[in-house]
Amino acid sequence: MRIIIINGPNLNLLGTREPGVYGSVGFQAFFEQLENRFPEHQLEYYQSNVEGELINKLHETGFSYDGIIINPGGYTHTSVALADAIAAIGSLVVEVHISNIYAREEIRHQSLTGKNCAGVLSGFGLEGYTLALHYLTDYHKAK
Repeated sequence: MRIIIINGPNLNLLGTREPGVYGSVGFQAFFEQLENRFPEHQLEYYQSNVEGELINKLHETGFSYDGIIINPGGYTHTSVALADAIAAIGSLVVEVHISNIYAREEIRHQSLTGKNCAGVLSGFGLEGYTLALHYLTDYHKAK
């Protein structure tokens, strides 16, 4: 299976940004662990702080990949355009949040993007990406 993980704004700072909320492991190190745990899949990783670049990546990959795992970061709560891009593509999308968005500021309790995803994982730390990979794997096995 070909799966891409797309991370949004400020997630390039994982490992140094608010370790009490996001942990102390950088995403590149975690991604290498995922590749080792899921060698049967072709995994890719993309990160951007720019909304339009995230939309372009969804358009580029959203019709040819078996699955997309997205953490839209702060755009989760504000971006109608990103939500529309997810709705417009054919690939199965799972939304992941490292922190529990419902235990944070009220503005973070709403996900504009999540309604267009197969599911939303929130609050499981980086392991949320692992859970999303398991879901995508099981989904495609059941087809």
